[in-house]
This record gives sequence, structure tokens and C-alpha cells, in this order.
Amino acid sequence: MSHSKKLLISSALFGVIGVMMGAHMAGAGSYALRPIHAHVLVVGWLSLFAWSIFYKVYQPKNGLLPTFQVWTGLIGAIGLNVGMYIFMLDTVPLSDVFSLIFYIVSGSILAISYVLFFILTILQPDD
Repeated sequence: MSHSKKLLISSALFGVIGVMMGAHMAGAGSYALRPIHAHVLVVGWLSLFAWSIFYKVYQPKNGLLPTFQVWTGLIGAIGLNVGMYIFMLDTVPLSDVFSLIFYIVSGSILAISYVLFFILTILQPDD
């Protein structure tokens, strides 16, 4: 499966999750999920979709940099949102230290992916 397709499918899944979270918040009249909902949509849906379009339009050569960027993006987006949910809502019986470390490490992995994407765009030749 191409990098573009992996990112596109993941983006669509994040979109569905974000819409369901929004519907739940509206129905319940509670906005406790608001920060997580925002990250699901911005990091998961929007960023992964934008990266998918980049890979489809520019078609960078398969190599270590694009592969590493895609996988750090996917792992980071999933981990950040799950970690944020666990840490902020304290719904899973894990130690505070573990949930905080999971949240921070996942966010760091995602940050690495953004830096790699920046480098990838600089190295991409003009068409």
C-alpha cells in the first residue's frame, strides 16, 4: 500500500472518530472531550490528509526518509490522541507517571514526524 493511501485511510478513520466525539459531546451536553476532539481532527484528520495529498501529488521516491516520516506520523498521531485521552480523562487504570510518559513520548514522535515532513518538502524538487 502506498504512503498516500495509508495516510488517507488513517485520516478518514480519525475523521470518523472526531465526528463521533463531537456528536457525543453535543448529545451529552458535556465538552470534556473538547481538547482531545480538537487534536483528533487537527492532527489525525487534517495533518494526515494533507500529508496524503503531498505524497500523491509529489510522489517522492520511496526511501528511508518518507517511510520514517509516514510511520512516525501514524504512530505519533495515534499515540498522542490515545495518550491525551488516558492522561486527561484518567479513564484507564494506569499510573499517572506511565500515562504522562506515554503522552509525552507519543507527542515527541509526532513532532519528529513534522520535522521530517519539513525536511522532505525542502528536499522535494520543483516540478
